[in-house]
Amino acid sequence: MSSIDWQRLMQMAKQAYENAYAPYSNFKVGAAAIDDEDNRFCGCNVENASYGLTVCAERNCFAQLIVNGATTAKALVVYTEQEKLTPPCGACRQVIVEFMAPDAQVKAMNHLAQEKTWSVKELLPDAFTPKDLT
Repeated sequence: MSSIDWQRLMQMAKQAYENAYAPYSNFKVGAAAIDDEDNRFCGCNVENASYGLTVCAERNCFAQLIVNGATTAKALVVYTEQEKLTPPCGACRQVIVEFMAPDAQVKAMNHLAQEKTWSVKELLPDAFTPKDLT
């Protein structure tokens, strides 16, 4: 497995962050993922006046991954400009489990050069996966 250029992924997530549509919460988020063939995908959060229809950056990122023919990511960066690092929400953690290996890395990064890394299994231990459907 090739090494992951975390700074490049962070820059892509930051660029996606700039495109976030967050007029209600003003909580912008960008995400970037890389697949096993080193293709990169990004997404941002898109809010809606009907709050339940809001889509998180991570889920938009994985939608782009699937739209472009990939099925798994080996790394994910979540970028915000919050003072405190922002981990993925519960819904996003479930989506991450679907498209990343248990040992794949997810990294939260911010504009203060802070970062924290989790494995997928640390983010959602004992996750419900397609194996549970059989």
